[in-house]
Amino acid sequence: METRANYILIGAFTLAVVVGVFGFVYWFQNIGGTGERAFYRVVFDGSVSGLRTGGSVLFNGIRVGEVTGLTLDPAKPQQVTATLSVDKSVAVRKDIQIGLEFQGLTGIAAVALKGGSPSAEVLAGNKENPPTLIAPPGATQDVTQTARDVLRKMEEFITENQTSFRSALENIDKVTGALAQNSEGISKSISNVERFTAALGRNADGIDKTLANIEQFTGALGRNSDRIDRIAAGLENLTGGPDGKGGDINEAARSIRKLADNLDKRTEELTNYIGRLARTGTRTLSTIDKAAKNFDANPSRIIFGGPPPEPAKK
Repeated sequence: METRANYILIGAFTLAVVVGVFGFVYWFQNIGGTGERAFYRVVFDGSVSGLRTGGSVLFNGIRVGEVTGLTLDPAKPQQVTATLSVDKSVAVRKDIQIGLEFQGLTGIAAVALKGGSPSAEVLAGNKENPPTLIAPPGATQDVTQTARDVLRKMEEFITENQTSFRSALENIDKVTGALAQNSEGISKSISNVERFTAALGRNADGIDKTLANIEQFTGALGRNSDRIDRIAAGLENLTGGPDGKGGDINEAARSIRKLADNLDKRTEELTNYIGRLARTGTRTLSTIDKAAKNFDANPSRIIFGGPPPEPAKK
């Protein structure tokens, strides 16, 4: 009797455990400890790798439900339909944002719901006929997959440009070799720079004084800017302005040019007159010379007159 009683107790306990498990599953699927559930259908365009039945549904990062089913549309093989069970107290609006969030590096995905306008219509999640939400393009993009794609593209880029990279490395080696060969010259240049900076340091007072003098000079120019403008205006008036017309200096230059032209004309006239006078004097001297010769040859002719003397026979 005692052994049979133990078996009955064990069987009753096992049965209670099984009933409790089934009760918990029923509670989890229909109530979930948060009250009644609302159901929605979400259509994803593309792969939903990492999303599983029983996966989490997050609203602004808070778990509010789970994925109850994943199906494919035979008419549209690229689309995946996920059925969501969400706490009915969560307001799922018509303009809610839908996406997938991948948890760490495990690749496990969760359906992420975000925001929605307060004025937008609240969708009633009926289990028999759940409303359909359309996930935007790119909602299924996996960050880790994107990283893998980027790494693959980088690998392809490096593979395609191996020759260029090799040439760049060779050029770097040449540059480093040239630097090593010219290390003495570089050291001298650095030494010269150091000496120059040391000289600047020793003459810092003189440089400061020079800068102070320049500053004073520029200050004086600033204080006398009006006077300098007046002087410039006076010089401009003297030179005749930007067009170069008028002005005392230009007038004086024109007067000097006119006087020089007149002097040239007077000099030319005087030269012509002196030339004519010289020619006249030459003819006069020639006549006097002839008269003197005639007088030497026949002086009585000058006193008594008569025919000119006969020319001498050769």
